[in-house]
Amino acid sequence: MHLLSASCLGALLTAIIYQVSGLETVIGLYGETLEVPCNKGAAKPKDFFITKWKYDKGAGNSGDLLVQQNDLNVTIAASTEYKGRVSMAENSSLLISAAKLSDQKTFTCMVVAGGDITEYPVNVLIHKAPSGLEISEKAEELEIGKLTKLGNCSAQAANPAANIIWFKNRKPLVADGKAIVIHASVQVDPITGLSTTSSTLQYSAEKGDTDAQFTCGTEHAVGAEQVSSPVTFTVTYPTENISLRVISEGPLTEGDNVTLKCVADGNPAPTSFDFHIKGEVVKVENSDTYTLTDVTRDTTGEYKCALTGDAKLEASTNITINYLDMNLSLSGKILKNAGEALALTLQVNASGEPKVSWSKGHVKIDKQPNFDKLTYSDSGYYECKVAMGSLRQKASFELVVKAEEVHLLAGAPVISQLSKQRSGKYKVLICEAEGSPKPAVSWSVNGTSPDETFVNGKITHRIFVEPTANLTVSCTVYNELGQDTKAINVSSLLGENVRMDKQDQSDDSDKTKLVVGIVVGLLLATVVIGAVVYMKKSKQGSWKTGEKENGSSEEEKKLEEKVEENSQKAEV
Repeated sequence: MHLLSASCLGALLTAIIYQVSGLETVIGLYGETLEVPCNKGAAKPKDFFITKWKYDKGAGNSGDLLVQQNDLNVTIAASTEYKGRVSMAENSSLLISAAKLSDQKTFTCMVVAGGDITEYPVNVLIHKAPSGLEISEKAEELEIGKLTKLGNCSAQAANPAANIIWFKNRKPLVADGKAIVIHASVQVDPITGLSTTSSTLQYSAEKGDTDAQFTCGTEHAVGAEQVSSPVTFTVTYPTENISLRVISEGPLTEGDNVTLKCVADGNPAPTSFDFHIKGEVVKVENSDTYTLTDVTRDTTGEYKCALTGDAKLEASTNITINYLDMNLSLSGKILKNAGEALALTLQVNASGEPKVSWSKGHVKIDKQPNFDKLTYSDSGYYECKVAMGSLRQKASFELVVKAEEVHLLAGAPVISQLSKQRSGKYKVLICEAEGSPKPAVSWSVNGTSPDETFVNGKITHRIFVEPTANLTVSCTVYNELGQDTKAINVSSLLGENVRMDKQDQSDDSDKTKLVVGIVVGLLLATVVIGAVVYMKKSKQGSWKTGEKENGSSEEEKKLEEKVEENSQKAEV
């Protein structure tokens, strides 16, 4: 007002009208620049003359801050409290830097326009979000069923004072006065006026609280919700249950090491146990395991463990050690004669149900062989396998059935036939022999496409040769008991081919010669028969001449053989 001229002031006093608007509230942030709008930020009236800002000092007094006349520069009239902290914006808003709680008061914008003076009071509030949210004074451990101070959560330097909430695994805890007790308090800094809220949580833990995460958070009018870093606690409780476990992997077999583990549900876990091992009590300290080394089938049985000094808390388990034994009555190499009997027995001793399989010559057979009467086909390598789970046992023997006849030199091979055949441009040589063990066959010449069969002590061996000259080929068969050799003449394929060509050219003449030969043979047979009749008559007369009967008989016999031979030729 002291800036107005006297003439203007007189005119205004005659028509002054005060218009006071409704009270507006503005919230500013602590430490930041606060903007207090004039007339809710409306544009200046075109005929405005003066804009003035003042504040309520209490007790009905006010203090001036800023004055602007027309579009002239702003004049600062602030006292020491606001000196250097206030300014006016382009739209006439009041700007207060470094806002603090003492700025919470009413500021009034007075506008003189035309013949009116209008005031726009604004109530200012200063807010500050809490800082330094953390849990302190944490408990070392929580005990089941015992109300324990878990910790203290503080939300510092806030305005208004923060409200603290406790969480377990992100779910809010609600005080019930028994298992959950929460005490909160607020302290105000006498210098800044900011409030610090403290909240103490007393909690009775449960078993499920092991590894549970506890946090505290704030609810405040300014800024996002704040949450402290999570904390966890060791939850202690006495042992209520105990169990005995076998921690070795897989089925247990003889020779294994077996570890027993006594498990108690207390926390902290007990460190001393009594293991009952085959009637003896073994005390184990600072461990919950006991190892049985190099176990045998005698280890099978019941085992127990208990807390040292508390036999009521006891647990037990059964251990079964698997084993597998087999005994086959035959082994190694066995020589027997054909026709004999051979006893074969198998004994199996196992902790479970075993599976038995047989093979001969590495080929599976359906059942255990029976040797009531041995034949050459029984010869071979036999193997028996017994299995039960991961356990395996096997035994084998080799049976050799040799010839029963004495003249075979106790099974030495004998060539029964050596023959040859024509097959196209090749000669097939076939060597057949008997003997056991199975004889090997060798030839004095190299052949192709060898083929061999061995059935019931009889071996048949074939080779293909292509001789270019007449030769003698020998076949030798042998085994560990002896050998035999025979030879055969093999003619050249070239000579046979020439003879075959000549034979093909004279097929017609050969047929004619065959007919003539038959006729001549019949005539010769007739002559021979006549001679026989004559000789018989001469025999009757030999008594007269004194010839010996024996001589006549011999001559007669020779003659009859001659007749028979001629008769056979005639038939051919």
